[in-house]
Amino acid sequence: MGVTARVRDRSTRLDEWVRGWGWASLVSNCVLVVTGGVVRLTGSGLGCPTWPRCTEESFTPHGAYDIHSVIEFGNRLLTYVLVAVAVGTFVAAWQSGRRDLRRLALVMALGIPAQAVIGGITVLTDLNPWVVSLHLLCSLAIIGVSVLFLQRVDRPAPVVPPGGAVPGLAWATFASAWAVLYVGTVVTGSGPHAGDANSARNGLSPLQMSQLHADLVFLFVGLTVGLLFAVVAVGLPQSTRRAVVVLLVLELAQGAIGFVQYFTDLPVVLVGFHMLGAALVSAGVTWALIRVREPA
Repeated sequence: MGVTARVRDRSTRLDEWVRGWGWASLVSNCVLVVTGGVVRLTGSGLGCPTWPRCTEESFTPHGAYDIHSVIEFGNRLLTYVLVAVAVGTFVAAWQSGRRDLRRLALVMALGIPAQAVIGGITVLTDLNPWVVSLHLLCSLAIIGVSVLFLQRVDRPAPVVPPGGAVPGLAWATFASAWAVLYVGTVVTGSGPHAGDANSARNGLSPLQMSQLHADLVFLFVGLTVGLLFAVVAVGLPQSTRRAVVVLLVLELAQGAIGFVQYFTDLPVVLVGFHMLGAALVSAGVTWALIRVREPA
């Protein structure tokens, strides 16, 4: 094997290594959203009533603890997995020698302790619904950065991104997605799943917040449909069309779950799937935005 072939082979193996860690970051943060939902939906948010310790005497639950303590402590242990994945991702990005990957890996790594601190404040404020919202939004943001990281492994950002109306429409779709995600946390903060039987709600009307959330979902879907027509009309590549179609499918599935859960009095299982859907929507809208702005 010649020198050029060996260098190419090493570069390919390094890209696969970095890509694997990128996927690990994406999947682990999606899992965190789901396990955080389990904590909330089982009323285990104060299973460990303080932070950073689980109890005043110990970092771990001990003695006569119940299932709520086990669930909350298990969710806290996942932080160590996320730290390990973040460190692995940063080391892999550093080995690549690329500044863009190093910066994104650093952002993801810093997001994990930030998430832990927000989680601690959540417990110390007795599950204040506004702080709980921030806790979820932080995870969704890290998921979006993970998708960007994976896209950058294969393709660095173009020096001059394309202009025109279609990228602007993609940005509007992205903004509407985050409006939907944020208002969704406000709806949850006004509803019955507080994470603990004695935790307060945000005081807003669940009916009015749900209506606002639904209105934003219709806007989001409408913009995505418009974006799909636009990428087809201007002849963007198949990969771009696929990303927008996947996003639209995620939206419709998420919307269907949302409507069913609302009219069936918020069953725990459906709410859990809805939270997973929020993580997938964050990933999907980021992927679609990148593919529109950087078609290949």
